[in-house]
Amino acid sequence: MVLKDTGSDRRRFLGGLLATATVLPGGVLAQGFDPYTGQPLYGGPPTGGAPDLGAYQIDPTADTARNQSSFRARHWSEFYPSLGKGVILADVTSRAVHYWSGDGSISLVFPCSIPVTEDLTRRGETEIVRKAKNPPWTPTPSMREKDPDLPQRVEGGSPDNPLGPYGLYLSWPAYLIHGTHDTRKIGRKSSNGCYGLYNEHITRLYEMAEIGTQVTVF
Repeated sequence: MVLKDTGSDRRRFLGGLLATATVLPGGVLAQGFDPYTGQPLYGGPPTGGAPDLGAYQIDPTADTARNQSSFRARHWSEFYPSLGKGVILADVTSRAVHYWSGDGSISLVFPCSIPVTEDLTRRGETEIVRKAKNPPWTPTPSMREKDPDLPQRVEGGSPDNPLGPYGLYLSWPAYLIHGTHDTRKIGRKSSNGCYGLYNEHITRLYEMAEIGTQVTVF
């Protein structure tokens, strides 16, 4: 059954996110510094582990006590003349992914992780070209240059795989919207270019978003 999102539904959804936002434990010490931003990193991957595993960055300009997004109301018509097969807007500033179904009956917003630097942030129009359950992770050449101990490939479903249970591949090579097992990443600058969602959210989005869904990152 398809449910149409209403204003009250969205308020309940956002209210639930605020109520369940994770509070950073007091006294947590940084484990190092992000090579891109110079900001402290907390946690961290094991040697040879994916950069997206374990480590997260706290944005010094944001509320450091909560890993939540500051949602802005956006509408697909600001970017596209029609819904087509659907629209996804990845709002880097708000750290949120917005979705509209092709028939306009569903409108949802999810908090997300964003790239740690502007250099890793690709903006513009793209689309979903492939969907995968338990997507494998292959480190990019730039990742391997920074850490030669990274594996050649990590199969989907492995606890060492940073992509979570589902992946939506964009037409830009190596860029995805995917899940994550590390919920500390959500709402923070913590990715190498992709947009990570809570696993329950990517599961829902994966079921609804079709190949050919229009995507804009801004």
